[in-house]
Amino acid sequence: MGRTIAVSGSASGIGRALAGLLRERGDEVIGIDLHEAEVVADLGTPEGRAHAVRRVLELCGGVLDAVVACAGVSQFTSLPVRVNFFGVTALLEGLRPALARAERPRAATVASISGTQPLDEAVVAACLDGDEEAAVAAAEKVVAAGQGNKTYPSSKAALAQWLRRVCITPEWAGAGIPLNAIAPGVVRTPMIEPLLADAAMVKIMNEAVPMPLGGHADPEVIAEALAWLISPANTHMTGQIIYVDGGAEAILRGPEVF
Repeated sequence: MGRTIAVSGSASGIGRALAGLLRERGDEVIGIDLHEAEVVADLGTPEGRAHAVRRVLELCGGVLDAVVACAGVSQFTSLPVRVNFFGVTALLEGLRPALARAERPRAATVASISGTQPLDEAVVAACLDGDEEAAVAAAEKVVAAGQGNKTYPSSKAALAQWLRRVCITPEWAGAGIPLNAIAPGVVRTPMIEPLLADAAMVKIMNEAVPMPLGGHADPEVIAEALAWLISPANTHMTGQIIYVDGGAEAILRGPEVF
């Protein structure tokens, strides 16, 4: 019997690959995206997040087997803070009661190898405080200082820390809901296709994210890993950031971090 699963970012990239994989397995997927989805919503705004949660709850009848928050952006602006952190956390928290009503609920999101890279502590701290406007203001300050490349890793690092903080609470672990993340290396998605077409940028990416095992990944690789995290087989893994990155994290952080 198929399960009912909400997937954000379902119109492209990893989210699209995952939605297709789940549907092939017989699951009902409630896609969430800016277009071409069962729920059309902008997770970069409070209004869009509230609309997304409300429509998913209507479509699933208040009971949801799994949620995978894949939607994300990589601009060197403050937008990653709004979408990658607040969009993800609001969606997961908003749908958590529906997960708690399911027999074997699961939840997952997409972190990033970039979360191990230089970031801005003020952005991360404001995110973890749940203060969106302060986080955005801190991100805009970073951008104005010519360090916009820090907003994306800061949003992903904050997301990973939030996940590890809440996953063991009564609301998540206590309700029987495993909450984990896949942290990809470089993935061939529409989000980075323009960069992959630039030889100079490819060189920079390969130096920043070395992937000796397999090189750059296709979205389906990440989708398969996410599918396992939200499968009924995952009964005891929670709070884990699983690096599907061709070995990049092991190289960048060394053997002492495990």
